[in-house]
Amino acid sequence: MAIVRLQHRRYAAGMDAGIVLQGVGYRLQDRVILQDITLNLAERRIGIIGRNGSGKTTLLRLMAGLVAPSGGKLRINGLDPAADRKAAIRQVGILFQNPDHQIIFPTVEEELAFGLRQIGLTKAEAAGQVRNMMAAAGRADWLGRPVQALSQGQKQWLCLQAVLLMAPGTLLLDEPFAALDLPAQIRLARQLAALPQRVVTISHDPAAVTECDRVIWLEAGRLRADGTPDAVLPAFRDEMARLGADDADADLPH
Repeated sequence: MAIVRLQHRRYAAGMDAGIVLQGVGYRLQDRVILQDITLNLAERRIGIIGRNGSGKTTLLRLMAGLVAPSGGKLRINGLDPAADRKAAIRQVGILFQNPDHQIIFPTVEEELAFGLRQIGLTKAEAAGQVRNMMAAAGRADWLGRPVQALSQGQKQWLCLQAVLLMAPGTLLLDEPFAALDLPAQIRLARQLAALPQRVVTISHDPAAVTECDRVIWLEAGRLRADGTPDAVLPAFRDEMARLGADDADADLPH
């Protein structure tokens, strides 16, 4: 099916700023995960939707520079994130779906300080920023706590703060609400809405991206639609309902 492009004025004007992908593809051995993705993402709030296996998380990992494209070109404000990871962490931060896949250190203080050390702060400077941030958040008593003593929602909060301390211009979120109960979802949504950064959220749930400025729909590693939530999400819901009437996801790659 042809891509439906319902372009925003800024996108149609061909702005350079933001996240630029030109013919980006990604292969894992002989399997094609993403193919011919061309986008210029300059909006403040961007959603990427699609079924499980559609390539959403891979696309986010490419944007973060965690993997390099198999083909095409990807730039974040002119920077190749895969080629210069040290510079990339100042430009873009990523929050994984499962905080246990992101957390490295045994205590809250160590986890929060790690990113600051990565961008060049001394141990004392990093510790000072961490203490100030946690005091302002009313969580100064957390600093010496074992990370594994935290709830899933608290771990997610910790990972988000660790990313935000590095002050990246763009924040990438992989299914940020999936593992949270309703109160934690409400708190996280409120915090995300107040952030000045560009936020890119991927989800299989259209409710998670209804407030975005722009929504990208991925299907089997290709662009299916691109436009405002009102333009993209009704068609996405209709297609998911149609597929839900089938007995199996036989069309998705294994």
